[in-house]
Amino acid sequence: MSIQLTDIAKHFGHTGKGHKGKGSPGQAGGRALEPVNLKIADGELVGLLGPSGSGKTTLLRIIAGLESPDRDPAGRILFGDRDVTDVHVRDRRIGFVFQHYALFRHMTVFDNVAFGLTVLPRRERPSSGEIRARVHRLLEMVQLERFAGRYPAQLSGGQQQRVSLARALALRPDVLLLDEPFGALDAKVRQELRRWLRQLHDELGFTSLFVTHDQEEALELSDRVAVMSHGRIEQIDTPDALYRTPANRFVFEFLGDVNHLEGEVRGGTLTCGEATLAVDLPDGHQELLLRPHEVRLAEAPTPEAQLPVTVTAISPVGAEVRIEVAADWLVEPWLATIRHADYERLALTRGQRLYAIPRHWHRFSAEDTPQRQAITA
Repeated sequence: MSIQLTDIAKHFGHTGKGHKGKGSPGQAGGRALEPVNLKIADGELVGLLGPSGSGKTTLLRIIAGLESPDRDPAGRILFGDRDVTDVHVRDRRIGFVFQHYALFRHMTVFDNVAFGLTVLPRRERPSSGEIRARVHRLLEMVQLERFAGRYPAQLSGGQQQRVSLARALALRPDVLLLDEPFGALDAKVRQELRRWLRQLHDELGFTSLFVTHDQEEALELSDRVAVMSHGRIEQIDTPDALYRTPANRFVFEFLGDVNHLEGEVRGGTLTCGEATLAVDLPDGHQELLLRPHEVRLAEAPTPEAQLPVTVTAISPVGAEVRIEVAADWLVEPWLATIRHADYERLALTRGQRLYAIPRHWHRFSAEDTPQRQAITA
């Protein structure tokens, strides 16, 4: 089931046309959503990513029917060819998974999953045998069939969230919406559940939209990611395109760690204290942005880059080694990610003096136009 939003806007805490919602403290009396336009294809999994207050949860709740959009402009929400803008939440055929599992603690796992089916109107309710078969199939899919007789308190957080997802899928919704579904779980469990949800989504082919503030989660799980800020979608694209070709500075800085280099350019050389870097930029004050993987560490400078630094922290856990470096010419420490082989070759220790050699840098003009330059060093 495809989803199409046209001119969906939302104010909180105001009078006049449209729904008057409570909102969050930061939203009271202000605009939570600028007019948003968004298309989600049938079977697509899209992540809504942004900081707190960016409007992502408000947008999700409007799609669900838990909030009403403003009437000026008169926006529309389509599920396929069906206009659901004014359709009640119970008639939108959506499944909703919350951050906090909202399971009935006095019910078994089986009864929690079956609950939505058992309270359907009689004409729509499957037979008891059909309900039993559907619930067992769902529990098998979420790998909890042997826990059917247990109560939520007897399950781990990850298991409870899988029960919550099975319950949402029991009604065979056209659209599955997830609001920070893994936010209450520890990092290892989150990673396992992300992988499991992606596999389940690919198997069943349902259309999903999920909210997160975790960049890694959004980039790993989504077909496309919509990055939001101040009630606007700044950019929607594939994870790879977002990371490699951000539309503006906000998207660049929000997706991962960023190193900043500010200085004065004269005759093709940027100078910041004792640091110098050859750049193809006009004279004047300039600010460059660099990803950690775009910074190489070396024992000697190059003709193009002379940026002396001191190692202040080392984290060798993971596929790469994260190195924090500081210098008198830096306002904040830089982060560099290097291969384990380079870490061993350099025999890095805290307090060691090295040189940072940028491989690439990025710059955003006053008009927020991105520029990227490679350095042949």
